Amino acid sequence: MGSCLETLPGIFGRGSALEPLGVIDIGSNSVRLVVYDGAVRAPTPIFNEKVLCGLGRTVATTGRLEDTAVERAITALLRFRAIARVLGVKNLRAIATAAVREASNGREFLARGEQASGTRIEVLSGEKEAQFAAQGIMMGFVDADGIAGDLGGGSLELIDLSKNRLNDAGTLPLGGLRLIDVTGDRIDKALELVDDALAGIPWIGQGKGRKFYAVGGTWRSLAKLHMEQANYPLRVMHGYSLPLREAIAFAEQIRRAKKLSGVRGIEEVSRQRREVLPYGALVLERLLRRLEPSEVVFSVFGIREGLVYGLLNEHERRKDPLLCFCEDYARLRSRSVEHAHELRAWTDALFQGPGPSETPEERRLRHAACLLSDIGWRAHPDYRGEQSLNVVAHSALGGLDHVGRIFLALSVYFRHTGPDEQGSDDLSSRLVAAVPRRTLKRARILGAAIRAAHMLSIGMPGVIDETPLSYEGGKLVLSIPKAYASLDGERLRRRFQTLAALLDFPPEVRLLR
Repeated sequence: MGSCLETLPGIFGRGSALEPLGVIDIGSNSVRLVVYDGAVRAPTPIFNEKVLCGLGRTVATTGRLEDTAVERAITALLRFRAIARVLGVKNLRAIATAAVREASNGREFLARGEQASGTRIEVLSGEKEAQFAAQGIMMGFVDADGIAGDLGGGSLELIDLSKNRLNDAGTLPLGGLRLIDVTGDRIDKALELVDDALAGIPWIGQGKGRKFYAVGGTWRSLAKLHMEQANYPLRVMHGYSLPLREAIAFAEQIRRAKKLSGVRGIEEVSRQRREVLPYGALVLERLLRRLEPSEVVFSVFGIREGLVYGLLNEHERRKDPLLCFCEDYARLRSRSVEHAHELRAWTDALFQGPGPSETPEERRLRHAACLLSDIGWRAHPDYRGEQSLNVVAHSALGGLDHVGRIFLALSVYFRHTGPDEQGSDDLSSRLVAAVPRRTLKRARILGAAIRAAHMLSIGMPGVIDETPLSYEGGKLVLSIPKAYASLDGERLRRRFQTLAALLDFPPEVRLLR
């Protein structure tokens, strides 16, 4: 996958012919506006607002969008148009899904909606919804392989994707609001409807042993609830994963709960979302029993991001979403992105024989950590580690799982605090305990290496690329040419000794003549 080195200054920090880009998503439950800084590989939302209108609440039984829901949606679209104007949105796209597609008064709503929003509204077919959902997964993950499911208020879209190829797809009338409507809010009746609908997907067995990517606000709420009950250290939905059996058991627990008010952590879920939560849990449980995937991976990237992905050219699509984000963030927050790139090359030498081995994915994460390593330099020295950890752990990163996210956060944390730090605050100590020992050791090594590099280069480019690391004669050697000999000193040597000790090699600082 290509790197991300081409960025230009723009209104929001980088340039694009389409920036800023707005997407209005008119769903069966919510109407939302998201404004991104551009149509790029790792778009950053600069504004995000939703209004839970419930357009699809009674479409299944009455065939119409409710009048009160329509008025709420039109009011929201008027506000979204004004927001887009204030933000200088150059390209405003609007899409509508199952409720508008199926309602007898959908055309009437579209006419009013287009007038209110000031832009054309594209009504997506079920197949197009599934395609956008899959493209959203492709935007948020690298080489995604599995079944993606996007659960809305009116429908469930399923699509099989392998790497960058879209395969079988289907849409089912299993949205939470629809199930409440057609069953009279009887979840026992909904169970049979869900099983019958899923039985009509002939290719559903293709999900066995692969990942299931869960998209949609209801399923994200389930993930949030599980995090709360598990006392999970992060509250980041994207990339959060559960093994199959644990996901089924948890979904069944929520589906069978007699009163959600008694469920631990339910206060973390919005009141408007709670009514559909048991139905979302039911659909997830029954779907997982048929799919038998290896795990469930939750995604915050969905049809809106899929629409943006569809606007990208092939060159942009091939870029790495994680490295693109880190590159942009380094340009905005660090003293020198050039120095960050030098760190990537400088630390490459540590992970070559006879040093510790690393997989291609571990190398990629190390390079991302180098790009983020100096984003906290403006903070007070006593709090740089803690603040950097918080920022990285909770950033809108794509293209990695939670173990990778924690590795990045801890690497930058140890870069400021020193690799021997065990975690001085609640978050850092919990993250230290949340990753495998190999990952933690790599974060300590990288943090120590970056500490030594900054002591040598003072964070400026043009120094460490002239002072290479190497393994020679059973030692870890830092070679300093005569032009930089004056940068040698006690603090540099202490930091270099710490790095060498973590690698189990004697240190040697070699001053070249």
